[in-house]
Amino acid sequence: MNKYLELALLFAFVLAETVGMWRIFSKCGRKGWLAAIPMLRRYQMGLCAGRDAEGRQLALLESGVAVGIFSCIFFKTGSVSYMVAAFLLLLLIIPYTIFSIRVYFGLCDAFGRNRFWVVPWVLCDWLCALIWGFGSDFKTAEGYPFDDEDAAPEVSGIEADLTAPGLSINITRRTAMSLFKRKVLLRDIHLIIPMGHMVLLLGGSGSGKTTFLNAVTGYEKANAVITLGDSNVYKEYNSMKYDIGFVPQQDLVRGSDTVYRTLSDAASLRLPADMKSDKRRERINEVLDTFGLTPVKSSLVDKLSGGQRKRLSIAMEYISDPTLFILDEPDSGLDGVMARALFEKLRVIANSGKIVIVITHTPDRVADLFDDVVVIAKDAKRTGRLAYYGSVYDARIFFGKKSMEEILMSVNRREEGGEGRADEFVRKYSALAAGGEV
Repeated sequence: MNKYLELALLFAFVLAETVGMWRIFSKCGRKGWLAAIPMLRRYQMGLCAGRDAEGRQLALLESGVAVGIFSCIFFKTGSVSYMVAAFLLLLLIIPYTIFSIRVYFGLCDAFGRNRFWVVPWVLCDWLCALIWGFGSDFKTAEGYPFDDEDAAPEVSGIEADLTAPGLSINITRRTAMSLFKRKVLLRDIHLIIPMGHMVLLLGGSGSGKTTFLNAVTGYEKANAVITLGDSNVYKEYNSMKYDIGFVPQQDLVRGSDTVYRTLSDAASLRLPADMKSDKRRERINEVLDTFGLTPVKSSLVDKLSGGQRKRLSIAMEYISDPTLFILDEPDSGLDGVMARALFEKLRVIANSGKIVIVITHTPDRVADLFDDVVVIAKDAKRTGRLAYYGSVYDARIFFGKKSMEEILMSVNRREEGGEGRADEFVRKYSALAAGGEV
């Protein structure tokens, strides 16, 4: 067949599918003209079908398939280039077809049609697009869209007092671009943490705990206002970052250095450059004593026990005497006794007038040491929301659970093995907070 005729037919099929999908997008409440944009069309199909992830993969694969088809048309049949292009096209067609089938399944559900429709969609997608797009009896099913933003809890309208002493957090939203879509990672989180409080940050995997902490510290700025005392964390970030200590889950210490040298290096980075050497040594020795590291200050890091190494990692951040101290799973890899001892030291730090926020996957063994608990949960749109903030004792009453782990399971989604009640508690907490009852 003449190559130009092949291109003309290909263009006609693409045009027919575009016109049909334009109508389908409109029926699904989306902008029809997006059907005219390659790659983006496939992603929008995924959104219409309620198959976001599959739509993304399909959009990426379509670009490769298009290149392969055009290469096969223009390369001479039987040539090495043609064979390579055909082979690569075959490799792409397989996953492209698999993801297309998943999206077509979703479309069938969205339109309330039998899933056998997937067969004609795979064999002749342009014709199906026209039939579904222009067919008057092809309408979206009752209850569609099934996971719309309206299903998620509404914005509470609560705002934390920015003049209150302590840490005031007002996060309107934190967004990020993901392929063709701006995703809301956090929304409507407002609270005040008083000085001297030790707070447990609770939430399932992917709920937004780390994103929340990054937004609070200014490491990843959100649409938010965060104040620590009289200072605005975002506006005064260059100076405030030294007043905030953050200890990641993985330690960043060199095994070939001594404990004292490790702390000395941390002090040179985090303490003021004009601090006198005797004052710096005094601070290093004070921190060594606080974390029980004085007896091993001359030992190599590689020779430390797991608990000692963890305490050293924490001491490196605490060397600057931060007002806000955040720790991500500081008890990871520690047994119950060592973990308890570590949290008791953190309790002492909080009692000295600091704010300590901790993430731990074993909260119940140290729950009595915390003043408050913050529960972050994913709502119907997979956005991190505030499901509770208050005392550990009241949290058990609020959720009707006996332990922190049971509270966590109540807000986890069902596909994660939880009860899927996040939206219920987000709404419940918002109502209580709006009424001034929490």
